[in-house]
Amino acid sequence: MSSIDAEALYRALVDQMRAAYRQTLASSDGVVLTGIYSGGVWLAERLAKDLNAPDIGVVNVMLHRDDYAKKGLHSQARPTELPFDVNGRNIVLIDDVLSTGRTVRAAINELYDYGRPASIELAVLADRGGRELPIAARFVGATVELPANEDLMLARRDDAFEFATEARVH
Repeated sequence: MSSIDAEALYRALVDQMRAAYRQTLASSDGVVLTGIYSGGVWLAERLAKDLNAPDIGVVNVMLHRDDYAKKGLHSQARPTELPFDVNGRNIVLIDDVLSTGRTVRAAINELYDYGRPASIELAVLADRGGRELPIAARFVGATVELPANEDLMLARRDDAFEFATEARVH
């Protein structure tokens, strides 16, 4: 597999979001960023700084995953933290990699446990395809192709991101 430049994908994502939202992220009643634990939270934190967003939310999807009984709770997982009222808000849900759509579905369910947003849009660093649900991202750093048996994982290095792949063992 060729190397995937996570920083280049990040710059593309920032440019798309900046063009779409202009100043609405800077206002307290504008669009709010919410990262899916863990890679999505890293992205949301960096996007908030680069886009001048006042605060971000964190969504932990574990209790809404359809494989919860198999995986259980991660011992290091941050709980859901939403420092804003979800009701009537325009939320950009952020994740590192979009694949089947199951994690995004779980995140939407978690958000609705806290209220009814006006809208939810999705931003991802990489879309690797393989959808099992009708979910698509509005903002995408890039579409990447990988063999079905490989996972794409985001790693944070100082102030930069990088991707690693790992063969999935069944």
